[in-house]
Amino acid sequence: MSRMTRDQAQAQLAGDVRADLAAVGAMLELLDRQFAAALHHKSAELAALTAELAPALDAMEARRVRRLSLVRALHGPAAAMADLIAALPPTAQTALAADWAELERRVRACKEATARNTALMTEQFSVMQRVLHGEEQIYAPR
Repeated sequence: MSRMTRDQAQAQLAGDVRADLAAVGAMLELLDRQFAAALHHKSAELAALTAELAPALDAMEARRVRRLSLVRALHGPAAAMADLIAALPPTAQTALAADWAELERRVRACKEATARNTALMTEQFSVMQRVLHGEEQIYAPR
């Protein structure tokens, strides 16, 4: 934050949160498309969607790291977004708090969609393994 003023840092933080809101909205759409592709065994589409998801996740991670760095530079080494939000003037506080809450909600939705997709693909893999290799111990005595 050495070359940034406090106002510039806060503006950067707010902008990054808005960028993440847009990115996570697009990510939810990609995850829904990934689920549909997995459901219909469209491996080429799955690969293409993975190629789209990876850079989006990388960009979000870079913004998260910058956000953490800026928050800690502004409010101390143990600070969190709640500390920054609490220190803002009321109007800015309300806007950023709403954006932050929405971002947290959407990130949870992404995690749930990722878990759903992973469960489907894991089950499909398990079925394919049984089809290809049979089940060991099917007829084994107990």
